[in-house]
Amino acid sequence: MPLAVCATPIGNLEDVTLRVLRELGEADLVLCEDTRHTRVLLERHGIKARLLSYHEHNEARRVAEVLPRLAAGERVALVSDAGLPAISDPGARLIAAAREGGVPVTVLPGPSAVETALVASGFESERFQFVGFLPRGARQLADLWGELAQWRHALVAFESPQRIGRSLASLAEALPDRPVAVCRELTKRFEEVVRGPAAEVAEGFADATKGEITIVIGPSEAAGEVADEGDALRAVAELVAGGTPRRTAAEVVSRLTGIPRNRLYRASL
Repeated sequence: MPLAVCATPIGNLEDVTLRVLRELGEADLVLCEDTRHTRVLLERHGIKARLLSYHEHNEARRVAEVLPRLAAGERVALVSDAGLPAISDPGARLIAAAREGGVPVTVLPGPSAVETALVASGFESERFQFVGFLPRGARQLADLWGELAQWRHALVAFESPQRIGRSLASLAEALPDRPVAVCRELTKRFEEVVRGPAAEVAEGFADATKGEITIVIGPSEAAGEVADEGDALRAVAELVAGGTPRRTAAEVVSRLTGIPRNRLYRASL
């Protein structure tokens, strides 16, 4: 039997496909991040199943335990707490091991916080990039914004409610005019989408918040107008040579090119 990778609701328990419900009901074993969380979903739909925890702290051990059972023909379903396993959640190791061992793998699609947030943001979405959870370090965040300044497409990321204020403040400092949408508690009772320029949205999340958060940073029409960072630094140097204070020069060129102001300032010293 194949390993069935099943998408589960990202909030509203009714957002689950009939195919996933049938698979969970017929599985010999359901692997899940938190058995208590998954049991709530199963009880909501009248399903009884044997559950076994499968998370980042026991993933290697569980793969070793489950592969022989799959090879012996047991029917195993893999779920995460929300959405599709292996998308910023455990699962990729088991899927790869199953394929390498000759075990078929089938994916049952369903809810996705990434696509739901992207559509809810209202930003153009012919092309976008998903980066998982935003970096925790200030330097790593600044580097990401530096890359983002050159992209004409949207970026989608997850962030914790404890860190969203700090991350938005970092984005606002680097790209204050970049459009952003913070999507909180998608599909749940208190769903909220806050959209606007980064500087404005950051002010609204300066205090602590709660809930699951997906952030969408919209495309920038200004990105790419300067050929590369070298051209931008030369523009800063020309302004400074003409008597413009270095910080002001970096600010002006940053707004024209999308390259972070602090990055231009430091590189021009």
